[in-house]
Amino acid sequence: MNMLTEASIEQKLSPMKNEPRIKMRGDKVTVHYGEKQALFGVDLQIPEHQVTALIGPSGCGKSTFLRCLNRMNDTIDGCRVGGKVTLDQEDVYDPKIDVVELRARVGMVFQKPNPFPKSIYENIAYGPRIHGLTKSKAEMDEVVEKSLRKAAIWDEVKDRLSESGTGLSGGQQQRLCIARAIAVSPEVILMDEPCSALDPIATAKVEELIDELRQNYTIVIVTHSMQQAARVSQRTAMFHIGYLVEEGPTDKMFTNPDDKRTQDYITGRFG
Repeated sequence: MNMLTEASIEQKLSPMKNEPRIKMRGDKVTVHYGEKQALFGVDLQIPEHQVTALIGPSGCGKSTFLRCLNRMNDTIDGCRVGGKVTLDQEDVYDPKIDVVELRARVGMVFQKPNPFPKSIYENIAYGPRIHGLTKSKAEMDEVVEKSLRKAAIWDEVKDRLSESGTGLSGGQQQRLCIARAIAVSPEVILMDEPCSALDPIATAKVEELIDELRQNYTIVIVTHSMQQAARVSQRTAMFHIGYLVEEGPTDKMFTNPDDKRTQDYITGRFG
């Protein structure tokens, strides 16, 4: 009789144990802006506690797909989203979903740093306050400090918390915006070209921060920088004219992609 030992069963199951859990999923996602179709049947899984980079030429649909994940496209007149987007297997477009709560769970950092015209402290405190996450000044102080520490900017601003967030440098403003997103305890952080307006030193700091944050958050980043995608992500998805061309582990996508369009884009021969 061929009996499987406990050790051999464990060995067979161990690769499954190492597979990351899928945090979000897009199934046959389509987007129309009026009569113009911007996405065509995109299927993409987003693993938990990894960085997924969306790459492709301008206008290819990567930012459009990103905005589907927390329903930011709802704010655009004439935009229609089809297919299905799930967060922990729950349809985020279900009419029963509270969109404000969804955007707390799936935070967003934009291309251009956009701190509120308030103090550094109030930039962080705003979200927890409107979501009722803190009950006392002491609790809020703790949230503010913890969020700024997680965004690797606490030491630079701890003596300036009453000063305006708009007075910080560009790189500091972007890390403040990341801290603001963290303050409401999101599960996923979306980043739409978060370094495109930053100098190389500020970019390096944000990239280091992204690598640290993925220990606690699932991150999806849109980037035009192939070097950045290679440095910060574990998975990469290539978009072209509204279609998902291919996706997979970043090291494979950059060394042995399946599609010639991906190879040409990564090597700068695209178009």
